[in-house]
Amino acid sequence: MRSEVEQRALAFASEAHGSIDQRRKYTGEPYIVHPVAVAEIVRSVPHTDAMIAAALLHDVVEDTPVTIEDIRAEFGKDIAELVDWLTDVSRPGDGNRRKRKHLDLLHTAKAPAAAKTIKLADLIDNTRTISAHDPSFWPVYRREMEDLLKVLIEGDASLWQKAARQARPRQGR
Repeated sequence: MRSEVEQRALAFASEAHGSIDQRRKYTGEPYIVHPVAVAEIVRSVPHTDAMIAAALLHDVVEDTPVTIEDIRAEFGKDIAELVDWLTDVSRPGDGNRRKRKHLDLLHTAKAPAAAKTIKLADLIDNTRTISAHDPSFWPVYRREMEDLLKVLIEGDASLWQKAARQARPRQGR
C-alpha cells in the first residue's frame, strides 16, 4: 500500500517526465519506469516514506523544467533536500564528462545516508540497463560507478554490496 506522499510523488514525477515525453534511452519506455524501479529497490531495505518519494522524484529537477523550489513547495523540506542531494550539480560548461562526473561525485560524497541509499538504488537500476544495452559504454559507466561506490559506503549495506557485485568486470566480455 502506497503512502499518501508516495502517491503524490508518483503522480508528480509521472507528470513531470511525461510533460516532455521523456523516454528511457535504450528501451523507449516512458521514463517513469526508472524512478519506479529505483523506489522499489529502496523499498526492499529499511526506508522512510520520504526516501520512497525522493526516489520517485530523483531525476525531475535534473531532467525536466521542475525546480528544487517546486519540490520544496509540493513536498516539504525533507524530501526536497533528498532530491537536491540526488541532483547532479555539474553543468555542460563545467568541462568534459570526467570533470563533470567528478564534481557530481564530490557533491554526492557529502550526502546523508538516506540519499546515498537512493543513489545506490539508482546505480543498480541504471547498471541493469546499461550493461544489457550498451556494451561499448559499459566500461566507462563501470569506472564511474566504482568511483561512486567509494563515497556511497554510508548507504544501505546490502544495496552497496549488490552495486559492487554489478560493477565487477564480467568474464568473457
